[in-house]
Amino acid sequence: METTTPTNEASSAQPERKRGRLFAWFDRRAGLRALLHESLDEPIPGGARFAYVFGSGLLFIFLSQVITGVFLALYYVPSADHAHTTVAYITKEVLAGSFLRSIHAYGSSAMIVVLLLHLAQTFLYGSYKGRRELLWISGCTLFALIIGMAFTGYLLPWDMKAYFATAVGTNIASEIPLVGDWLKRMMRGGAEMGTLALSRFYVAHVFLIPAAIFALVAAHVYLFRRAGAAGPISEDPINPKQNPERFYPRQVLMDLGFSLLLIAALGFLSYFVPMELGPKADPADTQFLPRPEWYYIPVFQWLKYWPGGRAIIGILVIPLIVIALFIGLPFIDRRLERRPWKRPVAGGAFALVFLSLVALGALSYRDDHGDPGLVKQLAKQREETEQFMRAPFEPELMGASPAAAPADPLVTEGKALFEAQSCSACHGEGGEGTAAGSKLIGVGAKMSPEQLAGLLRNPTDKMKDGGMTPLTIKDEEIRAIVAYLNSLK
Repeated sequence: METTTPTNEASSAQPERKRGRLFAWFDRRAGLRALLHESLDEPIPGGARFAYVFGSGLLFIFLSQVITGVFLALYYVPSADHAHTTVAYITKEVLAGSFLRSIHAYGSSAMIVVLLLHLAQTFLYGSYKGRRELLWISGCTLFALIIGMAFTGYLLPWDMKAYFATAVGTNIASEIPLVGDWLKRMMRGGAEMGTLALSRFYVAHVFLIPAAIFALVAAHVYLFRRAGAAGPISEDPINPKQNPERFYPRQVLMDLGFSLLLIAALGFLSYFVPMELGPKADPADTQFLPRPEWYYIPVFQWLKYWPGGRAIIGILVIPLIVIALFIGLPFIDRRLERRPWKRPVAGGAFALVFLSLVALGALSYRDDHGDPGLVKQLAKQREETEQFMRAPFEPELMGASPAAAPADPLVTEGKALFEAQSCSACHGEGGEGTAAGSKLIGVGAKMSPEQLAGLLRNPTDKMKDGGMTPLTIKDEEIRAIVAYLNSLK
């Protein structure tokens, strides 16, 4: 026994020396010790607290969104023809696809919740005071980018809810004087929403906004470290006097615990209440009632009170005043007092805004459930969504086989004329409908051949406004197109 003990100690010390040499090798080339010191030895005046976990929680959720978004992008096709099918394939066919998509979708809401908690903690603790103006401004910019991230991602499933809610959102932008119409066309890629709108939202959601968030997060962390942790509400924000505690280990463990709690909550919701997908967007549906995601509902309700010429006040003037006061808060509230009960004006303004948002959300809920017509339509939309989720996945038909070609030569001729007259440019391949033209499938059951021929010769004013021109072709060619339209079932 006496002879084996030194040997065992020597054998256990050998791997430690190897790990030490490996760490030293990386440290000399990458400065690991300095990086760890900068990251983990940050002093926190007054010690670690659970109130400080929201910033790290936001960073964790953002990284989760990036990772899950990359996997979803492997299957997603950003076009009006294929976007909904690819999302349906992810939801119904891909192994754990519904779970992954649900984590990404619920993560968007979780990011808004944690962001609001972080904002409330920063405001109530007065952590924007004491040479932290740039830190506050960078945080406000990140707030706007996260809201933009949620807005651009909402359209990507291309179901009925996503399409019409985004259509309302882009229509609101057109109310802005001078640049409204240009802004709306820039977002949509034209007058109507189609593949160009979807591709632009996709690029913004996947590339532009995440890149800006990464840059702003780096700037925010740098400015935070530059200014230092503000500490508890009783601390001096410029010259802290309370005994500091290092970020590691207690605050690291608190942040890690909060991140694990977020993982558990997102996983629980995604497994037991998976995110639903509605039927494919149908721009021709005039009965659908668009409703935005929960965090946009107060804004949705607010805009109802500013119709017609007053819209500029509700959409532009009042929001700009609120945004200016919000961003300029560190320049307005210059006192070093941080205790909420000693700041009645700031605390009252915060409570007013928060309660107003809650009240607007409650009013929207009341309006939707107080009108029998709205209740019936919303219930119908809900049932359609549930039916779609229960239905098996239906892949797209990428092309017809020779056996599937129309047997009637007149229908074949009509199809060729339909495409030659550029009808498919607006009404889609096979009359499936697009953002520019209505769906023609089943139109033969609604109109007689004579009525269809008459509309082809003399479109209604509404059809002309949509871009349709009279067909000046032979009668037999009109009959062929009518036969083709009757075959679309």
